[in-house]
Formats: sequence, C-alpha cells, structure tokens
Amino acid sequence: MADLAVVGSVALDSVTTPFGKVREVLGGSATYFSYAASFFTTVRLVATVGDDFPEEHLRLLKERGVDVTGLQTSRGRTFRWVGEYGFDLNEARTIDTQLNVFADFKPLLPSSLKKTPFLFLANIAPELQLDVLRQMERPQLTALDTMNFWIQGRREALLRVLAEVDVLLVNDGEARQLVKEPNLIKAAREILKLGPRTVVVKRGEYGAVMVSNGQFFFVPAYPLESVFDPTGAGDAFAGGFMGYIAAQGVVDQATVRRAIVYGSVMASFTVEDFSLNRLARLSTAEVERRYAGFQELVRVDL
Repeated sequence: MADLAVVGSVALDSVTTPFGKVREVLGGSATYFSYAASFFTTVRLVATVGDDFPEEHLRLLKERGVDVTGLQTSRGRTFRWVGEYGFDLNEARTIDTQLNVFADFKPLLPSSLKKTPFLFLANIAPELQLDVLRQMERPQLTALDTMNFWIQGRREALLRVLAEVDVLLVNDGEARQLVKEPNLIKAAREILKLGPRTVVVKRGEYGAVMVSNGQFFFVPAYPLESVFDPTGAGDAFAGGFMGYIAAQGVVDQATVRRAIVYGSVMASFTVEDFSLNRLARLSTAEVERRYAGFQELVRVDL
C-alpha cells in the first residue's frame, strides 16, 4: 500500500436539487476525493480554508484518517459555491462562486509530501497544477482533473501540464472541447497524443470509459433508485480510482480496470445523499458488495 496526495479545493457548498436543499455543507474537489480514497489508502490533503472553516468538518476528515498537514488555514472566508440541479442531474447550474482565500491559494507542499508516490491534481488552475508537479520528486503515477473554464481560458498552460501527467480524468463534454472532436472515442485518442497515457471519461449516469494505447474499457453506472445530489460524484470517482491504484502499489491494465469500477462504486454512494453524508455512513463491506454488484451488471454467462 502506498500513500496518495491530492491538491485541490475544500469548500462550503449550498446546493438545491429537486429532492431537497442544504446550506454551507462540506464540499470541494479535494474533500470528496480524499474521503473516497481514504477507504483504500492513506491520503494526504493539500488545500486552503479560511479561519471560518467549521471544526467539525476538519474532525470528519481526520476521523477518516486523512492527513491534513497540508491544509492551510488563511485569514478570511472559506471558498463557497452555490448551485442547483433540475431533474437532469448531469449538469449543475452555478448560482454563485466566492473564491475567498482560495483565490490566493499557492500550494506549498510540506517536505513529507514531496516523495508521495501517487498524486492527484484536482480541478484547480493548470499553472498551480504544474507548480505542484515541479515540487514533487517523480511520483509513480500522476492523474489530473480539469474543467471547461480552464480548457477555454488557460489552454496553453493546461497543455503544458497535460504533457507531464499519466492520467487525465474529464467528463465527456470536456473531452470533446479539449480537442474539438465530437466523437468521444476519437476525442480520447486525440487527448492521448497530448501526453497522458490513459484517459478516463466520466459520463455520470451513463458510466465511465477508459482509453489508453490499444485498450478500451467501459463501466456502466450503477442503477440507483434514489439520487439526491450529484455534487462531488466525479471527485469521489477519482478518489476511488486513485485510492485503489495506490493501495495496490502497481499500475497495470488489470489494476486500472478494477480501479475504474471502484471509482464508479464510490461515485454511486456519493449521490445517495447531500455532501459527504452517505460516505460518512459507508462501510468497507458495503463498498465490496457494490463492487460485486458491478461485476454482476456486465456478467454474460450465468
């Protein structure tokens, strides 16, 4: 088992869906990632929060064994996001974004983190992602997430960091936008030419697709009767994916395929409640049962 570092955001979210609403609950890309990955390995979190960040949120992360040594507390207010979903839960509508202390976030890795063998660069400015890479001492595997905002506005910086990572995780719209290719499989193959060895496309309720040189793998979404809040599902997917790989300590095709299924498992639990509420109630036994359930979904011979 190897350690895993993540650099990203920790936030307070206010979310409205057709099934309810919550105000200023724990959110952020690094938060969902860390909590999901902690079911598999030790996670080291690098982010920033304001001096108004609730102590109970910090305690929740610590109780899961997340190393918060790299979580900086800055004077000011914590990053806040307000969003809502209609009955199409695949896309959020942003109502308000207040970056607050996150606007001046400059990740400085403690020396203890610089040798971490597995690294996930969550959805932050590509210049910051590249700066983090420069601080690391040759991770065994580096994965990156991004979004349409950076693809459109910071494309050159994004291309520079893409040339240096092993795995890119994006949704289908972002994959198409990045290389201006409407066909998803062609888009993934074009992205491989930019540097990553593997592209994982997260497709929400339609599952996930992995494309690497000579390899193609698809996982359906787990059929759920109750979906309350999809916020953070993609980050939880990434946490399950990277957490499983780090736990194995090796990177081969079989491990990556199983990791995609575990990523889908963690995402499927995340959407069953608001914030991290479902993950906070989750047991390892439930994770393994749902992993077995995924295998049944695609089993042909009975």
